[in-house]
Amino acid sequence: MKYKIADIIVDLDVQYPRLKKQIAPYEYDEAANVNVEIRLTEALYQAYLETYPDIEREMIEYIALGNEYYTALIHFNGMLIHSSCVVYDGRAYLFSAPCGTGKSTHTQLWLKRFPDAYILNDDKPAIRICSDGIFAYGTPFSGKTDLNVNERVPIGGICMVERSETNSIERISDEEALFGILDQTVRPQEEEIMDKLLRVIDKIVRNVPVYRLKCNMELEAAEVAYNGMKGVN
Repeated sequence: MKYKIADIIVDLDVQYPRLKKQIAPYEYDEAANVNVEIRLTEALYQAYLETYPDIEREMIEYIALGNEYYTALIHFNGMLIHSSCVVYDGRAYLFSAPCGTGKSTHTQLWLKRFPDAYILNDDKPAIRICSDGIFAYGTPFSGKTDLNVNERVPIGGICMVERSETNSIERISDEEALFGILDQTVRPQEEEIMDKLLRVIDKIVRNVPVYRLKCNMELEAAEVAYNGMKGVN
């Protein structure tokens, strides 16, 4: 079956209900050449089971196809960033942090504070450098939730989230942004692909503002984040 994910035509053999449900909005039946074909082998399933003996095959499919897709994405000037991505006022804002920090909790504050906001992807949005700009994309791989939308939206900003009792936001240097993003993506083992990924990240941080957001769980946090990225004092 063909799917269009981040404007890439992907041929995937999806077997299990979880991914079948989440990937349905990405089905693509137009005549077009396939850009990427991904198949999971029984050997790969067994390798996952040896490492994680309690994991179900359905979850292996979800994780492994996601990993294979995001590795392929690097060859198309793209990458994943482990983040929750919210869209408001025509721009995508990505909030990235280690698991448990509260990035999804923060984007839920945006939904409460800004009624027109919505989640593009709650865990693994794609970013692509295109001829007409740098865009965030929804993908069917959205972590523990099924919060994802099959859209492409220009990026307004990327935030590295830290917990704090008070809310503040500041722009960080390109170097700090590069390493921050690198910590929140899949690192390929192959040196050649890793070099491509670093070039993608370098171009992103040179063209997209990256911030450090220190925040609590109050609605004010959403206001501080949005105003900071829009340049409002």
